[in-house]
Amino acid sequence: MRMPTSCQSLLRWQFDLTWSLFEYHLERLEPADFGWQPAEHLWTMRRDSEGLWKPDWADAEPDPVPVPTIGWLSWHLGWWWTSAADHLSGRPVPAREDVDWPGPGAETVSWLRDLRTRWLAVLDDLTDGDLEAAATFPWPAESGHTVRHLVGWVNAELMKNVAEIGQLRLMRAAQASSA
Repeated sequence: MRMPTSCQSLLRWQFDLTWSLFEYHLERLEPADFGWQPAEHLWTMRRDSEGLWKPDWADAEPDPVPVPTIGWLSWHLGWWWTSAADHLSGRPVPAREDVDWPGPGAETVSWLRDLRTRWLAVLDDLTDGDLEAAATFPWPAESGHTVRHLVGWVNAELMKNVAEIGQLRLMRAAQASSA
């Protein structure tokens, strides 16, 4: 007889599956992939006057939504993932401006892999009981969302960003091979 799968085990399985798909693309990313611009209307990472990488951003989502570059998507992934891990670890959620992107190439791939390790430490410490506690990130406290919702959101956001990064990488590679 098969034992029921705990919620925590299912969420971890879902995360691991998504991450394995991400590794396929992480292993193949080249520094030029991060800044490739698939459209004129886009969001990317730009150096400020001090040489730090800053994301294009609008507080109200524009219409149409700009096409993100792989660089922007990797920063975005790092921002929300850092925020989720900090929230569940009892630390304040960092401001968007306080999450530094390492730049195009191996540094960002390493940063994302380090975030995975950090996230797994948080995720593996959660019990099914912990998953029922209130979560106030990324929703307001009165939303009624739980840590289980937060972990599910992290998995969904990761799936979305992995698919976007993968599609952009494949498009750039296809465009380069046909040139």
